[in-house]
Amino acid sequence: MKVLFLLLTGLFLVSMIQLKKTKVIFFGDSITQAGVEKGGYITLADSICKSENKGNEFEFAGAGIGGNKVYDLYLRMQKDVLEKKPDAVVIYVGVNDVWHKSLFGTGTDPDKFEKFYQAIIDKLKEANIKVIMCTPAVIGEKTDFSNPQDGDLNAYSAIIRKIAAVNKLQLVDLRKAFLDYNLANNKENADKGILTTDRVHLNAKGNLLVAQEMWKVIQSY
Repeated sequence: MKVLFLLLTGLFLVSMIQLKKTKVIFFGDSITQAGVEKGGYITLADSICKSENKGNEFEFAGAGIGGNKVYDLYLRMQKDVLEKKPDAVVIYVGVNDVWHKSLFGTGTDPDKFEKFYQAIIDKLKEANIKVIMCTPAVIGEKTDFSNPQDGDLNAYSAIIRKIAAVNKLQLVDLRKAFLDYNLANNKENADKGILTTDRVHLNAKGNLLVAQEMWKVIQSY
């Protein structure tokens, strides 16, 4: 009888472990804020997950706020991320740090961008949360590097790649994925309409591409 009880208890504990989903929070700006809507990249990632019969393994949530830069994420991460106790966090930020320089004369200098980004990672690591990093995709879709912010986007993407390498973290290189896609599909060298609606925010194809690229990395967790 005791053996049977221990066996049943063991089976119950195993089933409980199997039922626990990996909670993933997507942490970012307006692109992530829109990601939870119908057709958004977070919603699509969830659909892809379920189509591969892994819906019982993952739980997705968005924590995006329009206009956010890297230091905005740092300042609100306690309430919007840490208190929700995720297993993994996908950091998708950088566009506004670059874009706001020309739009509003603000933005984030490269050295401050790197320091705040590393500070976010340090806090997540302290909480034993796995981190997935993303490079910012585009501010304009022209393929000949004539978009005004291409230089800065490449530089900030390089910073993110370096941080990922130093910290030995998984990277979703959306900058590269978008450039590759546009080289293959943007034959007219249009500045928008291929993967974005307005040079920055994602259209249906852009949301799908982001969802697919992120899922490749997330599913390995």
